[in-house]
Amino acid sequence: MAIKRIFSGIQPTGDLHLGNYFGAVRNWVELQAGDAETLYCVVDYHAITGTIEPEELPRRTLQLAGDLIACGIDPQRSILFAQSHVPQHTELAWVFNAFAAYGDLTRMTQFKDKSGRTKHVSAGLFTYPVLQAADILLYQADAVPVGEDQAQHLELTRGIARRFNQVVGQDYFPDVQILLTEGKRIMSLADPDKKMSKSQGEKHYVGLMESPKRIAKKIKSAVTDVGGEARDELSPGVENLLGLLRLTGDTAQADEFRDVAQAGGLLYGHLKVAVADAVVAMLEPIQQRRAELSDDDVREILADGARRATDIAAPVMDQVRSLIGVGPGQRV
Repeated sequence: MAIKRIFSGIQPTGDLHLGNYFGAVRNWVELQAGDAETLYCVVDYHAITGTIEPEELPRRTLQLAGDLIACGIDPQRSILFAQSHVPQHTELAWVFNAFAAYGDLTRMTQFKDKSGRTKHVSAGLFTYPVLQAADILLYQADAVPVGEDQAQHLELTRGIARRFNQVVGQDYFPDVQILLTEGKRIMSLADPDKKMSKSQGEKHYVGLMESPKRIAKKIKSAVTDVGGEARDELSPGVENLLGLLRLTGDTAQADEFRDVAQAGGLLYGHLKVAVADAVVAMLEPIQQRRAELSDDDVREILADGARRATDIAAPVMDQVRSLIGVGPGQRV
């Protein structure tokens, strides 16, 4: 079945980093070139399931939206908006709480992981995947591009849609396809056994908007290994740097470095300089586009995106109310 509409969302945790870009955002940009309608959402309601920062969240939402545009998300080809600007998201999430199984939610591995790292475990963290299902199905999206770590949540979304359809007696919501992204899983520079994340600290990630000097310093400090010995299997740190070099488009140089490393003759300083230069060159046009965007420009784009998203979401929510027998239009 042809895909007609694609939805994906991202939390406003501040500036994007290389892991976000290569793992998701670059794929979103490429999906715009297809025939499917694309909707990309800054999911600010999801962000409050952790620490609530009312003074920071609006700034981070605006910053992230601007970064996405600079990376190539085109507001003329995609609908870019903030989740909280379309109130139907949370209304549908409440409805879906009645269709989601408690047992299924208890099996969500991300909840188990995150709840084990915080003293205050909110109910919102537990029902996070239900709101995620509402985000997607509110637009009757056919497909969602996700990494493997989100596949379990997408299966839950499919289960909620099927139960809703069964209860109301019609195939209203689509059976969402999971588009597993081919984006590279970028690892931490300081701990290459862990995924790149801002929560680990400054030395673990490279932000897309960081200065060339800062980017070079971080990459040159990346963990590799002792080196000097021939080996078929390279260390995770070296593999991560080679992966970054390849993703920037310099595959020939990455292959050369790999051959030298396997022969035991690689000077890691040379590899780090090459990776830093390639990353800086790749990010230069993105940073330039970001510098040209004012906050007012981004606000206007988000407002237009919210209007366009609401045009889709409002009639869907109207129909959902009718199907489950609630709302002012119901007659007894």
